[in-house]
Amino acid sequence: MQTSNVETNIIVTGRHIEVTDAIREFATKKIQGIHIDYPRIVEARVVVDVQKDRQMAEIVLFCADHITIQASTVAADLYAAIDETVTKIMRRMRKHKTRLMKHFRPHRSKSIRKLDEKVYEEDVLDFDVDIDAPEDPKPVRISREGYDLKTMYKEDAIMELEISGKPFVLYRNARRNVLQIVYRIRPGEYSIIELGNELKA
Repeated sequence: MQTSNVETNIIVTGRHIEVTDAIREFATKKIQGIHIDYPRIVEARVVVDVQKDRQMAEIVLFCADHITIQASTVAADLYAAIDETVTKIMRRMRKHKTRLMKHFRPHRSKSIRKLDEKVYEEDVLDFDVDIDAPEDPKPVRISREGYDLKTMYKEDAIMELEISGKPFVLYRNARRNVLQIVYRIRPGEYSIIELGNELKA
């Protein structure tokens, strides 16, 4: 889940105005402050245009999954125009996420097209190293991050998988009180790994 946009490439350009550090910093902070978990922002372009009778701000977000979101505002003050444009962008992102959730949310009375469940016992999670085995190549980088374990139905886990862009979702099944991992096999097809009984508690 994208909770901030501090690493997003943000380009600020001006028409009929030289973009000052103050304008660039204001626009950058506004875009970095967009806390929407979908769609993920890849690049943002901000265009400010100052003419005698109007001041305009236009923002175009290039997001994951080939999604482009654009908004513009004309106001008496350039900073107000940027602020209002960011507000419009956030509303449109929420609408897009709501439409996506409705599209991917399966009805509880209907089954998923393909949903294989596999149970793995404790030995699958045994990470003891075999000293006689060839040494594995060392990874270039290992990132550690927290994981918010939620209790939900498998239908909700699949929906979160789709809107988050994660490779998998680990959750506690609300019906059976077991830990499960759901992942995508191919578009529209999913598989569930159910962890052993020793991990229920």
